[in-house]
Amino acid sequence: MDEKKKKIVFMGTPEFAAIVLSYVLKWSKANVVGVYTQPDKPCGRGKQIKCSAVKDLALKHNLPIFQPASFKQPESVARLQELEPDFLVVAAYGLILPAQILAVPKIAPLNVHASLLPKYRGAAPIQRAILNGEKVTGITIMQMEPGMDTGPILLQKAVAIGLEDTAASLHNELAHLGGEMVVEAMEKFHSLRPVLQDPDRVSYAPKLSKEEGLIDFNRSALEVHNQVRGLFPWPGAFFYFQKNNSKQIKVNLYPGQIGPQLDSVLSPGQMELKGNLLGFACKDRYYLVEKLKPANSKEMTAREFYCGFLSKCR
Repeated sequence: MDEKKKKIVFMGTPEFAAIVLSYVLKWSKANVVGVYTQPDKPCGRGKQIKCSAVKDLALKHNLPIFQPASFKQPESVARLQELEPDFLVVAAYGLILPAQILAVPKIAPLNVHASLLPKYRGAAPIQRAILNGEKVTGITIMQMEPGMDTGPILLQKAVAIGLEDTAASLHNELAHLGGEMVVEAMEKFHSLRPVLQDPDRVSYAPKLSKEEGLIDFNRSALEVHNQVRGLFPWPGAFFYFQKNNSKQIKVNLYPGQIGPQLDSVLSPGQMELKGNLLGFACKDRYYLVEKLKPANSKEMTAREFYCGFLSKCR
C-alpha cells in the first residue's frame, strides 16, 4: 500500500466494535469518512433512548454518522457509494449486508469476527466458546461476502481461554486484538492470501437468551462454572430460591470457582457455607461463589446471603 490515506467506512454497534474503531482511528493511514451503527434504542426500565458505544465514540471524533434501519432502500446504498470508501470495516454491526453494499468499497469489505472461523459463526462466538468449555478462541479477519461469516480468511490469531476468563474479560482481550489485526490487514492487504473456510469445520454461535441462564446443578461443577462465566455479565446465570412458603425469587450468581469434592450428603443445588464462600452441590463437586444478587435486591456476599436467606447464622 502507498502512503496515501485510505478512506474507511466503519460499521459496528456495541463496545466490542467501539474498541475496534478506536484502533482504526489511530492508524496513520486512516481517513474515516463515515460511521454506520444501529439506530438509537430505548434501554433500561425507564426506556430512555440510548445511542450505541460506536456512536458515542464517533460523536467524540466529529465523524459523520449514519443509522439506517436496513439497506433495502436504494437511497441507503447511494449514500454509502457517495462516500467512496477504499475499505469497509465491519465489527458486530448487527445488520446483514447485501451484495450491493459489499461491492461498494474499492479495495475490500473486511469483517472482524471473535472466533477462529469457521467455528462459531454468528452472533455470540465469545460466550458460546466459554459455554462449551473451549480452551482456545481467537480473532479472524475475513473478506466479506454474502452469507453469515462465510468469507475467505485473511488473518487469524488464537487466544487461550483461561479457566477464570469470563465473557466480559475475553470480550475486551479479543476486541483489542481485533483492532490491531484489522489495521494490520488493511496495511498488508495486497500481500495477503485469502484462505477459504473449511465447510467440514463449520459451527454456529446463535444469539443468547435469558432462559439459558437457569443453572442445572445436576451437572458437573465445571459445566456450571462454564455457564456462569460464559453468561457474565449478560444475560447472567441464575437459580430460583424459595424460603419456606414465601415467593420464589431469582438469584444471579457471579463467577466463582470449582470447589472440592462433596464432603456431605447434599442434593444438587443445596448450599453450604465454606468459609466466606457459598458452596452449591453439583454432580461431583461444590461450586463456590463469593457474590450473589437476588432479584430486586443489592449485591450480597456469600455469607450475607446464607445468613439472610437461609437463617442459619447466629
